[in-house]
Amino acid sequence: MYTHLQGNVRQRMRARNKRAEAGFTLIELLVVIVILGILSAIVVFSVSGINDKGQVSACKTDKSTIQTAEEAYFVTKNVYGTVDELKTGGFLTEVSSWYKATPSDDKKTYSVEALPGKPCAGV
Repeated sequence: MYTHLQGNVRQRMRARNKRAEAGFTLIELLVVIVILGILSAIVVFSVSGINDKGQVSACKTDKSTIQTAEEAYFVTKNVYGTVDELKTGGFLTEVSSWYKATPSDDKKTYSVEALPGKPCAGV
């Protein structure tokens, strides 16, 4: 059997424990904020690489489209043409703003080069 004094001590200890568990300490909150900051920095740096890969893929696709149009134009006309000739001939839907295709003087070969100052210049 508990005495009245022991009952009062237990009630005070329970009240003190409830107050201690009522919220977070400042240190705990700071630790959580630091962890969230580190995780967000990791996400930002990993997402920036995704954009670069998408740009490289778009450049390769655009160049491949021009090369395919050049080959189709050659099969039809037996010469290679400029990008404008490819568009007017119906082999391209629009002129590329990243690449130019230049046929050789005899129009038996061609080269596809990235335009300077455009995103595909280094690809």
